[in-house]
Amino acid sequence: MEENAVRIIIQDATPSAEEFTSQLEPKNVPTVFHGCVNDWKAFSKWNPSIGGLDYLQGLAGSSSVEVMLSKSAPVFYGDIRNHERVQLPLSTFIEYCKNVSNPDSLETEQDQIYLAQVPIMNTDKEEKVQLGSLINDIQTPLFLETKNLASINLWINGYKTRSSTHYDPHHNLLCVVSGTKQVDLWPPSSTPLLYPMPLYGEASNHSGVPIDVPDLSLHPRSEHLKKYSQRVVLHSGDALFIPEGWFHQVDSESLTIAVNFWWRSEIMCGMSEHMDSYYLRRILKRLTDKEMNRMLCNSIPCVNNKQSDNNIKLSSGNGNMLHNLEPSALRSLHELVSLVHDRVSVDDLNSTSDINKKESKNKIEISELYYMEDDPVATTIWTLEPLNLHQMFLAMVHHFPRTLEGLVLHLLSPVGAEVLTRKFDEMDQLINEEDRNEFYRLFYGVFDDQFAVMDKLLNRKESFSSQAFKNVMDQFLGVKVQ
Repeated sequence: MEENAVRIIIQDATPSAEEFTSQLEPKNVPTVFHGCVNDWKAFSKWNPSIGGLDYLQGLAGSSSVEVMLSKSAPVFYGDIRNHERVQLPLSTFIEYCKNVSNPDSLETEQDQIYLAQVPIMNTDKEEKVQLGSLINDIQTPLFLETKNLASINLWINGYKTRSSTHYDPHHNLLCVVSGTKQVDLWPPSSTPLLYPMPLYGEASNHSGVPIDVPDLSLHPRSEHLKKYSQRVVLHSGDALFIPEGWFHQVDSESLTIAVNFWWRSEIMCGMSEHMDSYYLRRILKRLTDKEMNRMLCNSIPCVNNKQSDNNIKLSSGNGNMLHNLEPSALRSLHELVSLVHDRVSVDDLNSTSDINKKESKNKIEISELYYMEDDPVATTIWTLEPLNLHQMFLAMVHHFPRTLEGLVLHLLSPVGAEVLTRKFDEMDQLINEEDRNEFYRLFYGVFDDQFAVMDKLLNRKESFSSQAFKNVMDQFLGVKVQ
């Protein structure tokens, strides 16, 4: 969630096209431009307080527009199951808006109507443009003059309205012509906290969490939503650049008029379709690697294993190595020996049964331990510095070989295998090649079939990685993988 450190940018001066394209847009950080639309014709002509609604009625009142009729007002969800779209003349909708300022008017079912995302311009679907007559009242900001705009849309709400939390698959400039909008934003890295709808669903870019009253029993990660959110309030004349992928929830005050511009980001424009599958695999791999680190460090602090210079000469002699162990290594050795004696039976040690069996004493499915806080073996190994681990295992080789065999064959879970191999990698960086080769000769020499042991270790590591991948699919894509 490191993107939380990236703060929203506030600018009073409107940038040039070159400044925006080279300095602001590539950062993918929301940016507020105060007074950005003050010079629009719409800024004065559409103002309801000076007859703006009458002006719009005269200019485009006969146009047929599609409005949203919500079943969950004042919240408007992206899922079509929560609203229906209704065609009516713009003049009819404007009459509804005029009633907002009439204190004698009564709220009716019409209070659920929202004119949302009605095209003023659309390059891909010109036949869908319903309010093209308004384009002359809008001045595309100079910093967007080099962009290939996908669409320009009109948004008008009569009563207070909220759009559910969602992201857009393209860059967005939201311009407030009249009224006030409050926008809460979350960086794309906050996706797991927002429980996105399934990727294959109709509202895949929407969050499944009601932000104000999240049910922590259903969405436990949403507990941290406020920590990663940022809020801006836009007044008449202000504009907000919302980069693609940033989740946002928009609350509009009564009788608010806004226009937004959508365009494809340079990143998306530059992606060749024949590379899509490669990019997908790279991104999923990076997210899976991050999730593996989170699974290891979420509740157990990561250990800083800066211990010594490279190529240290270590003794692996056959003396009483217990006396030479550091106190922490000796404590860990006692803990691991006790765990093996408590959880592994003599029959287990005399058999070659697979690890995927239940420990009868503890009712623990070792093969299903993926988080370190659930696994005392993994936790014990994790807290040891690499060189202490090296000496502890050598002591086990010489004094408790059967216990070491029981530990690796019967108590090493998927998370345990991941921790052990990471520790081995750290250890390899600290000792010379001769000691490294000797250590692995002694360690694997305890087992009757060294290759079978290595195969089990790799299989458990892959099981850990597979669980991390499933977590990524669930947290970022809303897809449950069995």
